[in-house]
Amino acid sequence: MPALASHRKPRTRVRTTTPAVGLTTAALASVTLLSTQSATAAPAEPRPSIEEVQKKVDDLYRQAGTATQKYNEAKSASAGQRAKVDALLEAAAKRADKLNETRRELGNYAAAQYRSGAIAPTATFFLADDPQSYFDQDQLMARMTSQQQKAVSDFRTQQKEAAAKRVEATKSLEELTESQDSLRTSKQQVQAKLTEARTLLSKLTAEEKARLAELERKKEAEAKRKAEELARQQAEKEKAEQAAKEEASQEEAGTGTGGTASDSGYATKAEKVLAFARAQIGKPYVWGATGPSSYDCSGLTQAAWKAAGVNLPRTTWDQVEVGTRVATADLQPGDLVFFYDDISHVGIYKGDGMMIHAPKPGANVREESIYYMPIYGSVRPA
Repeated sequence: MPALASHRKPRTRVRTTTPAVGLTTAALASVTLLSTQSATAAPAEPRPSIEEVQKKVDDLYRQAGTATQKYNEAKSASAGQRAKVDALLEAAAKRADKLNETRRELGNYAAAQYRSGAIAPTATFFLADDPQSYFDQDQLMARMTSQQQKAVSDFRTQQKEAAAKRVEATKSLEELTESQDSLRTSKQQVQAKLTEARTLLSKLTAEEKARLAELERKKEAEAKRKAEELARQQAEKEKAEQAAKEEASQEEAGTGTGGTASDSGYATKAEKVLAFARAQIGKPYVWGATGPSSYDCSGLTQAAWKAAGVNLPRTTWDQVEVGTRVATADLQPGDLVFFYDDISHVGIYKGDGMMIHAPKPGANVREESIYYMPIYGSVRPA
């Protein structure tokens, strides 16, 4: 009996330890598998730095500005094309009315022929849509009065003119459709870029947002410093020019003031431009807007110069072509300053290195250093 008891214990130990060994083996296999998967899995994308976020957001807003100018261009083209189409359709309708009047006149001639018993082939000639095949028949022409011949000639002329107008109207309608398609595409591009920028900013933590705000403050401070330096240089230049003018005036006894009247005329317009622009400060930027409650950048410059009696085109790309190019050092109040290589932004120079502009979505019309963005060039509108 003791021997049997001694024999059972080892079997019991075997039964209790075997599952434990199996469990440990399975666990080790699982750990090994997970380790292998972790090693082969694609590494997580590193979180962008705040500087990278700032650059990306700025670039997205710039791209949105470019798309806004495309939208403005398409909208302007669409409006012009719509007016052209309406005019052509109206003209085509008038020609159709006139054509019908002439056709009725020919019908009256045909009725007279019928009453006189000579309905064919004269009536066929009168009532045909295109009487050309009958027109050259000598026997028929001989039987027509000069008045009837003139009516037929007028009818043929009006037919050709009406057909030409229909062709022109059809072509204009096709161009209008293209403009509207471009308008929709540009609108979608603007919305996509702005959505991407907002999404990127929404993912920032409170700490990251604070750091981004600090970067913006540093950027603004540096832009302001450059503006103050430009203001100092311009003040010195103006002082030297004034001294030179006074000296020339004394030497020529009040003559030799060429250009003064022109400069004075521009300054008067510039005062009106800036007075209008200042009155818009605080109003929101809205892409595609031209006022009076909101503006995009070129909408503001267009409206401000219109207040001074000058009609600027709608887009930055067209506005930069109006007037005389001026160097940054020679800027005067009222001049237009354009930004970025793609000329997607514009502001109104107010003096002292500062401008008034409609910056971007989420911001209001405000005064800001012209050095806040990379300058493309400047124009003094004619």
